[in-house]
Amino acid sequence: MIPDHDTQPDRLPIPFNRPALEGRELEYMAEAISNGRTSASGPFSARAAAVLQAESQAQDVLLTTSCTAALELSAMLLDLQPGDSVVVPSFTFVSTALAFAREGARIVFCDIEPRTLGLDPAHLATLLDDTVRAVVPIHYAGVACDLDGIRAVLAAWPRVSLIEDNAHGLFGRWRGQPLGSFGRFATLSFHETKNIVCGEGGALLVHDQRDVDRARVLFDKGTNRRAFFLGQVDKYSWRDAGSSFGLSDILAAYLYGQLEQRELIQQKRRTAFERYQHSLAPYADWLGFTLPMVPDGAEQTYHMFYVLLPDRQTRDGVLKSMQADGIHPTFHYVPLHDSEGGRRFAARPTECAVTEDVSGRLLRLPFYNGLTQGDSERVSTSFLTALRQLSR
Repeated sequence: MIPDHDTQPDRLPIPFNRPALEGRELEYMAEAISNGRTSASGPFSARAAAVLQAESQAQDVLLTTSCTAALELSAMLLDLQPGDSVVVPSFTFVSTALAFAREGARIVFCDIEPRTLGLDPAHLATLLDDTVRAVVPIHYAGVACDLDGIRAVLAAWPRVSLIEDNAHGLFGRWRGQPLGSFGRFATLSFHETKNIVCGEGGALLVHDQRDVDRARVLFDKGTNRRAFFLGQVDKYSWRDAGSSFGLSDILAAYLYGQLEQRELIQQKRRTAFERYQHSLAPYADWLGFTLPMVPDGAEQTYHMFYVLLPDRQTRDGVLKSMQADGIHPTFHYVPLHDSEGGRRFAARPTECAVTEDVSGRLLRLPFYNGLTQGDSERVSTSFLTALRQLSR
């Protein structure tokens, strides 16, 4: 039986997201300021990068102003030429495609498979040709996409680089190997909606030693500044293309404070996820919704909790009802292949039927570190009540 819907007008709203201080973030930010080293590549940047390098097994880690910036840096490292294309899922944030379009690539939009909502290897196999330079899957909700299937397809295309958009996947694993360690590059996000945050921030993980030196040149505005500080040259100068990608050491200090508490943060998010799962699973078949699926071999990151409803009308009705109840869930990606920008930058039209279906039915519930048991129960009750009323 669905719990009673307790309506109390004086209750505080439950937001979709609420970033939290978890450790010594403010202390470290003050230390960065007092040390007088607040620009990029400072002491806290080195500490945070060392943690990420150990977690990801990367050859190098470059902290950037955002995951978008990290994707742009990976696109520059591909040396894209006229006529080149890059395959990305249609079900992703715009940055996954935009970073490569900015470097002149045409975008090939791939559909997703319905279990993990990750890039579909079967569809990918039909899209590859001699123009494709990279494939950029995401690990939706921090659950590994079908990496085995994708890599099997790419085995016949050695010229194609695998670049993981790992914005959701930090601390996730596939068959014991860290997400973000399977490709030539991977990118991370520390946006306020992610597990580990610093307001805005990201990182590029470089896995091929041959890319490290040039990545550092592009990262340092096209100069060989790093070689100068390592004593390899007596002065540094402009050598290549590049931009100002580096994360301020003040934000890196905040990030390091979060990374120190990563086990606590992950446990909080796991608890929140399992509360939703426990309260909603008994009603899924009855009310016709689907809970997240985590395949065998995958260790998820507990990045979000979503449900798939029977159709768009039901999803929109539940969304509206919960918002009226002071609770703020949200939908997620709008298919990129059918957007104005997607059509503008597409190499050719592609069919992404699963993406279109999932996008219209997916609802993300409020999810953050400080979500209490009472909050979870209230969200679950509001969701179930709304869905039951719409099902009558």
